[in-house]
Formats: sequence, C-alpha cells, structure tokens
Amino acid sequence: MSETKAQPRLWTPEGFREDDWTHAESAEALAGNGRFILPLQAFLDLDPQVREGAKERLGVLLQPGEQLEKIEGLLDQLSLVALAFPAFNDGRSFSKAELLRRRHSFAGAVRATGQVLVDQLPHMLRVGFDQFEVSHPTLLARLEAGRAGGLPLHYQPAAKPAEKGAKYSWRRVAAE
Repeated sequence: MSETKAQPRLWTPEGFREDDWTHAESAEALAGNGRFILPLQAFLDLDPQVREGAKERLGVLLQPGEQLEKIEGLLDQLSLVALAFPAFNDGRSFSKAELLRRRHSFAGAVRATGQVLVDQLPHMLRVGFDQFEVSHPTLLARLEAGRAGGLPLHYQPAAKPAEKGAKYSWRRVAAE
C-alpha cells in the first residue's frame, strides 16, 4: 500500500493562507504572470535588469549545500528566500535563516520548504522563518488546532526578539 504525500499548505504565524508563489525550474516562468521561486542557479543566470524589474515576484530556493554568499549582494532584488529542508536531520538552513535576518537584515519573506516537522517549528520561528510549506500530517493537525508548540523560556538570543526572564538576564521569555 503506497502512501500519498500531502500537498504542502502555506502556514504563517497568522495561520494558513493561500500561497501565491509557485516553484519553477527555470526563468522561463517569469514570462507569465505570478510570483515564482527559482532554483539558485536559475536566479543567478537572470539578466540583472530582469532581476531588478521582477523583484516583487521573484524568490530563490537555496538547498542546504548552496552558499548564502552567492545571493548576499542580490538580496535587494528578492522578495522571498526559500530554504530547503530535504531531510529532518539537516539543519544548515536554520543557520542561513539566522544570517539572513541578523547579519543581512533581510526584510523579505523567509520560507521553510521540505521536511518541516512538529518539534522544529518553534525553533524555525525564533531564527527568522515566517512562512512554512507544511505537509507533515501531525504538524498540519496541530496547526489547524492552533497549537504551534514551543517552550516558554529560552537561554539564547535569536533573530526574533524576546523579553528577558525574571531573575536571570540570560533567560528569555518566548514571544507569543
């Protein structure tokens, strides 16, 4: 008996919503209307004028092994950066989200794609992700019930600001 994979649904901290972005394999998709997430090399191969003119409808997908430095100087030409989680045990995209928000002050959307799991979602929120393509059945059920999960106290700072906890400066209270 084969298991059918659920179609990903877009979730943000405000809840589920329609996804107006489409994953495309090549820049040819830009000839049509819509917003497109291109693989890194397809994005880099675009003419600079095309990138500048299509900023509002242009996103890029970075795989874990692809370097953030390749788009560092082009972040002002992007509305969305999607970071892939092809396997639950590959956390390199966590670091990229943190770098995008803190070091590069990227104000566009940072989206998690692939293996977005129940116990990882609160951590993804803390490092700067604000959109999630969710297909994991357990996570879908929890989010539909309004339960994103997480712990009320944290010991380390993150891209998402948190209040200092009582008595100890290093404790931080999770933001709602």
